[in-house]
Amino acid sequence: MSRRQVLEALSGLMMGMFVAILASTVVANALPRIIADLGGSQASYTWVVTTELLAMTATVPLWGKLSDLYNKKLLIQVSLALFVVGSLIAGFAGNIEILIASRVAQGIGAGGLTALAQVIMASIISPRELGKYSGIFGAVFAVGTVAGPLIGGLLVDTSWLGWRWCFFIGVPFAVAAILLLQKTLRLPVTRADVKVDYLGAFLIMLGVSTLLVWSTLAGNQFEWASWWTAGLVVAGLAILALAVFVEAKVREPILPLTLFRNRTVTLTTVASFFTGVAMFGGTVFLSQYFQLSLGKTPTVAGLLSLPMIFGLLVSSTVSGQLISKTGLWKNHLLIGAALMAGGLGLLGTIDAHTSVVLLSVYMVVLGVGVGMLMQNLVLVAQNDVPIESLGAATSTLSFFRSLGGSIGVSALGAVLATRVSTLIMDGLGPIPGASTGSSHAVPNLAQLPEPVANVIRESYGSATSEIFLIGAPIALLVLLSVAFLKEIPLKTKNGLERLADLED
Repeated sequence: MSRRQVLEALSGLMMGMFVAILASTVVANALPRIIADLGGSQASYTWVVTTELLAMTATVPLWGKLSDLYNKKLLIQVSLALFVVGSLIAGFAGNIEILIASRVAQGIGAGGLTALAQVIMASIISPRELGKYSGIFGAVFAVGTVAGPLIGGLLVDTSWLGWRWCFFIGVPFAVAAILLLQKTLRLPVTRADVKVDYLGAFLIMLGVSTLLVWSTLAGNQFEWASWWTAGLVVAGLAILALAVFVEAKVREPILPLTLFRNRTVTLTTVASFFTGVAMFGGTVFLSQYFQLSLGKTPTVAGLLSLPMIFGLLVSSTVSGQLISKTGLWKNHLLIGAALMAGGLGLLGTIDAHTSVVLLSVYMVVLGVGVGMLMQNLVLVAQNDVPIESLGAATSTLSFFRSLGGSIGVSALGAVLATRVSTLIMDGLGPIPGASTGSSHAVPNLAQLPEPVANVIRESYGSATSEIFLIGAPIALLVLLSVAFLKEIPLKTKNGLERLADLED
């Protein structure tokens, strides 16, 4: 493909990624209103976020493996179609259960987009050039993340639209992406004559789902130290052990264990996992903090997230350009990991009275760190794997980053709910409607007496800062993993050229 054809194809991929990002971010500021309207609880708040992450996480390895065997173009169009179906169901949801179910379809589609967009990019762009294009993707990520909360807040605050349009708004973008990819993406149609390891895929999805269900419900539906915990953890680990056994035996495993003999893949996988835990687990509850602790409207809450996204936008773009220009990448990862840990540590000092200026500085630090780190980890791994394993390696990193994010959101969400409930009980006693535990709705501050509302604001401020304090040391593990990476020169041939060389 010529440079012009590459840019045209990237426009479709970017549209698809924008849709996936929009789905995750557009509901961020709307969730408190959605949960209140549908009669959900704090546990429901966490489930609406976790369910999509869970479905995305569990299906990413399968999408990645399929991309090594079958038509990448058709696969990414199918994932976009699944996203459209999930979005329409979510928009018409009449209760919290249907909304959560629709997030499963959205998550499966997002899993395909997450894995396939990066695989297709590596197929048509060399690792040496990929840095600057990854920077453009980082910019799309930033724009989607900025636009999502702002659009979501405006939709919620506009009486004649409402939160249902948070789901409908992504549909035309997804349809446009399908048509754009059909017209612009030119890839050889391949079909490998091998049997996909669906048993391994099923066992991986079941094992991961079991552990994520446990991390979500523990501390809410049952105690962390309980028979439920023992049963779910043992069952999840046993299923994953069986999955490893199956993966070691089959001809075409979903997650090839041989990949982990590669030091670069192993270390970037570990770093991606802890990046997911720290980043998603720490930041997904920021919107709730803005609204329930600082008392901001959904629209203002969206605006307050701009500094973090600005930091991410600038750092991902500049970092990608510099990596493509110099071919050197390790210092970018080290600095990014250090800034991410620092940003989370600074956010661990916030409370219900923290100034917006100070919050903005802390979020810029975090955003710059994430922008330098997240996309470049994938680039480094793609550069150091055999071309026939490109899809599996890419999806492995995405899988573990999403797995870390799912665990972070569910576990830290349970911690947040428990701490908020405890702090409110300490401040008010067992007043109906004041607690946000599993049996009570997320509070609507406008309907509460001012003394009660103040206690709730203080409680959410203190509890949210504790979440960031948990995330900071986890981010230091990312820094440790990156420090042991060996800086390997970036290849100058794209995936299709390397595959042609292999066939010759």
